[in-house]
Amino acid sequence: MHIRAYLRASTRDQDAKRARDDLFAFAEERGLKIAASYIENESGASLQRPQLFRLLHDCHPGDILLVEQVDRLSRLNAKDWEQLKSEIQTRRVKVVALDLPTSWMMATADKDDIQSRMLDAINGMMLDMLAAIARKDYEDRRRRQAQGIVKAKAEGAYKGRPEDVGRNTAILKMLEGGMSWNSIVAATGCSRSTLARLAKRSAPVSIER
Repeated sequence: MHIRAYLRASTRDQDAKRARDDLFAFAEERGLKIAASYIENESGASLQRPQLFRLLHDCHPGDILLVEQVDRLSRLNAKDWEQLKSEIQTRRVKVVALDLPTSWMMATADKDDIQSRMLDAINGMMLDMLAAIARKDYEDRRRRQAQGIVKAKAEGAYKGRPEDVGRNTAILKMLEGGMSWNSIVAATGCSRSTLARLAKRSAPVSIER
């Protein structure tokens, strides 16, 4: 059994490594070692998370996917959560989350078959519940943010997010140099919608997307 730590933050401005010490302390308290850490800055509401799927690809049956909180693993809608959960179950990976005490016993190997199956069932129900709560929290925050923007626009106070002039200047140079969209996204972490907007400023631009 290998323990693989997954650390995620939503944006590059946030520290995805913040929970690393807590995860390693959790393992050490139980006489366990974390075999590898997988770190990325991606939204938990998206399945487009290369490091998470690299972790699952590296796993063997019985391995542990260790996270600080269930919302680090998923803020997905119901359909995408079922897809991710199916991938986890197919690979027979156990999810252990520091905010889900019912999962902690999954990190120990001294369980008989009946106990293991009972823990799987209980943990699965709790995971579903916390994943649904995490999604609701995400949707609530998005709704409040949208309402705040509408109000600010009505009051003439909304100016939008400040432009990252340095990054956008570099992207424009990459476009003008003929660099492909995929390469620019990989190099800068910008979204494709941002890249499309910037491409309109540059002529001619690379047509490869």
